[in-house]
Amino acid sequence: MQLAQLMKARRSIHRFEDRPVSLELVKEMLDTAVWVPNHKMTQPWRFVIVHGEGRKKLAEVARAVNEKRETDPEKKQAIGQKIYDKLMGVPMFVAVLMKEDTQLATREEDYASTACLIHNFSLLAWEQGIGMVWETYGLLHQPAFREALGVQPGEKIVGSLHVGYPDHMPEARPRKGVEELLTVIAE
Repeated sequence: MQLAQLMKARRSIHRFEDRPVSLELVKEMLDTAVWVPNHKMTQPWRFVIVHGEGRKKLAEVARAVNEKRETDPEKKQAIGQKIYDKLMGVPMFVAVLMKEDTQLATREEDYASTACLIHNFSLLAWEQGIGMVWETYGLLHQPAFREALGVQPGEKIVGSLHVGYPDHMPEARPRKGVEELLTVIAE
């Protein structure tokens, strides 16, 4: 597929087939995805991959965190089970972590580079018939969830990538044309 077609065809996938994604293939795609512009070559990222039985640990932590928020006992269990089932329906999680530099300018440049890396990964995955969604839910800030992923002090979770083979293909959502968004200054 041509790059322009690939970019327009890519979708955020929320429902996955019940089949595993090759860990080796994901590692290969990450090895390619890191070839992004990165001012000062800080390369601040690292990855935590959770798949197979390892998903249960994350799902249990998510269940516990969500159940703590609910006071109604009947709703508590239902909410906990719903989040557990949702996370167990994701074949693989790729947490993208970034070391947060103490200098604001470097930290912002690093965040931009890490976001580019995630987008590269999404295109590489799509080319392989693998879908994903880049999630940034509040759970990523919960101490128990961060501990379960092994997040170190001074690291930010830029995204939890839910990765798998698409079970449902959403329709493309319209985009504004460049003519609506463009300002040209010629003189």
